[in-house]
Amino acid sequence: MNTAVRRTLAAIALLAAAGLAAAQSYPNKPIRVIVPYPPGGTSDILARALGPGMQAALGQPWVVENKPGATGNVGADLVAKSPADGYTLLLADIGSLAIAPSVVTTLAYDPVRDLVPVAMVAYSPHLLVVHPSVAAKDPKELIAIAKAKPDSLNFAVSGMGGANHLAGIEFAQRAGIKWTYIPYKGGSQALTDMVGGQAQVMFNGALATYPFVKGGNLRALAVSSAKRFPTMPDIPTVAEMGMPGFETGSFQGIVAPAGTPPEIVNKLHATVTAVLNTPEMKERLDKAGAELRPQSPAQFGTFIRSEKDRWAKVVKESGAKFD
Repeated sequence: MNTAVRRTLAAIALLAAAGLAAAQSYPNKPIRVIVPYPPGGTSDILARALGPGMQAALGQPWVVENKPGATGNVGADLVAKSPADGYTLLLADIGSLAIAPSVVTTLAYDPVRDLVPVAMVAYSPHLLVVHPSVAAKDPKELIAIAKAKPDSLNFAVSGMGGANHLAGIEFAQRAGIKWTYIPYKGGSQALTDMVGGQAQVMFNGALATYPFVKGGNLRALAVSSAKRFPTMPDIPTVAEMGMPGFETGSFQGIVAPAGTPPEIVNKLHATVTAVLNTPEMKERLDKAGAELRPQSPAQFGTFIRSEKDRWAKVVKESGAKFD
């Protein structure tokens, strides 16, 4: 073995030892969790729900910070440019992690290149909901109303180019209808105006939306999952109401800056998974209309890339512009 090879192997061994040492001592200070949306949305709810369990398991504070802006891209870019040491994480949804590259031509980060997957937290199908003032009791009646009066319905958008916006575009395309898209700075603001009647229809994550349905503030017409959701058995799917194959939803996940040591990523993944599988968290997600989809970091990365490709096709076919 020549000298150059020995030096290379020695360097690799030192890096491996350093990574292992970092993982063994990690964490030794608070972990900052960036939620790139305003308080009250699905990602924010989940980040804070994880807090007690993560803090107990890791022995350090789990500090949630809301950094909204540009439909989640400000906060995501902040994390992408943070030190890759496991102390700044991003808990975001499909918008920032998979859709953004297709709808923002000036995106300052690449979610696949600049961020490393840690764990999927939850998957939540969309609920198609309307304000009680809308006479529709199912998607077919909603389509009839929209066809009779094009652009008369205001569709609440939690962020331009986000998952619920694209769900509305795909539904409208397939139904041959038009409605007016009203943008908001986050899901909580959109839901507030839906309840107030300023907007009349939206697709939105079940976790954040179902409580308003149970409270009688909104009427659910359908769920966008492939089959009826176990906790909402009386709500039909969009597919069974006349749109075969229609399936949309939002996932929330934790990612870290690219270059974060694999040992730290794996430690975070194992801890998040353990917290999610506690009876309290499982019950909370189940009642809220979200589901656990256990995946390794590598599997989560593959899922993100597949969602990125899927929605890029929808955006291209719609011809919609978001910048």
